[in-house]
Amino acid sequence: MGDDEDVELLNGFLVLLVCQFLGELAVMASGVPVPGPVIGMLLLLVLLAVLKRTPADVRLVSEGLLRYLAFLYVPAGVGLMVHAKLLADYWLPLTIALMVSTFLALFLTAAVFKLAAKLDKSRHKAKEESA
Repeated sequence: MGDDEDVELLNGFLVLLVCQFLGELAVMASGVPVPGPVIGMLLLLVLLAVLKRTPADVRLVSEGLLRYLAFLYVPAGVGLMVHAKLLADYWLPLTIALMVSTFLALFLTAAVFKLAAKLDKSRHKAKEESA
């Protein structure tokens, strides 16, 4: 790796870690029951939306992390095995919670998609009328 690529990697990691750190601070300050990294990802999403592009250094690091995403599921799988008894004791409420949350996620995704399509259609219609 060249020095330029090293600097890009460091800058990309710095952006990701600063967003995660700010998310952790927000959770500690507010006491919301959401993991800090989730808030950090939302902050990163807002940052990218404001920039209207993905900086090259953030893209480089993100693509590298995504390449090995499957390995990040190993600790979760181990946690499931460690807590198998607890899962067996609460299988019904967990199943209900998973089904309800999945349904809500699908419903909200479809609603947002329909809203975005309607807004896009009205934007195109307004452009055609003004042209």
